[in-house]
Amino acid sequence: MTIITDPHCTHYATPGHPERPARITATVAHLRGQTRLPLRWAEPLPVPEAALHRAHIARHLHRLHEPRDFDADTAYHPGIYDRAVASVGGALRALECALAGEANFSLMRPPGHHATATRAMGFCYLNSIAVAALEAHARTGKKVAVFDFDVHHGNGTEDILHHRPGVAFFSVHQSPCYPGTGLEHRGENCFNYPVAPETPRAAYRDELRRALDDLAAFGPELIGVSAGFDAYVGDPIAQETLEVEDFAWLGGELRALGRPLFNVLEGGYSDDLPELILAYLAGITPR
Repeated sequence: MTIITDPHCTHYATPGHPERPARITATVAHLRGQTRLPLRWAEPLPVPEAALHRAHIARHLHRLHEPRDFDADTAYHPGIYDRAVASVGGALRALECALAGEANFSLMRPPGHHATATRAMGFCYLNSIAVAALEAHARTGKKVAVFDFDVHHGNGTEDILHHRPGVAFFSVHQSPCYPGTGLEHRGENCFNYPVAPETPRAAYRDELRRALDDLAAFGPELIGVSAGFDAYVGDPIAQETLEVEDFAWLGGELRALGRPLFNVLEGGYSDDLPELILAYLAGITPR
């Protein structure tokens, strides 16, 4: 199992913001201290400009350098463009690992799945999973699916991928909830599975299983995973019911699909995030 991270991703913060550096620092410390899984550590890859332009318009990339906030939740920080690009590089390193047959997880911030082709929003500046999925398809010609289990709909990933051949997007998320999208399928390659707040765990698992069955029917040769851990019962900004063992189960279900996975951290704001990630890593680790 390769963990991709970079301490520079903790070098910005907004006081009181749930998307905080401790999400990474606490998880790194927890993973380094555990003996359950053998891990190796890697850094993000450099990001070719062409890869960014597959997912984002040039004006958006320029806008990330401008010293003004993007919305109430998504602040400008000096160097945020470089931090966001490094997060994309983490996703590309995870893709590289997947293509080499290695289990992986990109433990980086900022997250990315709310960033659309044209704007930053929802704590997200560049859409790491979308860039990696498009890079995977461009490089290999293989069919690529993105599975998003963050409690919030990956509106940015859907925006970028919905008209692209050879890729598909599957999202299981709470509704109503930010950003208020993902109520129904979109086009022929974006599939949404909204669940109500406080859905019982068994019913939530059923919806995850339904989405994974549909994903398998798409026939992907590679799977990108937007791994958000905010459907956890203890998360402070959502109202769902999943427990630690549900993330281990989900990791096992993804592994059982028998396709290379490239895994990218999205949300998850509980202090229990390190244990949730470790449980998921145990699930996706080959037996």
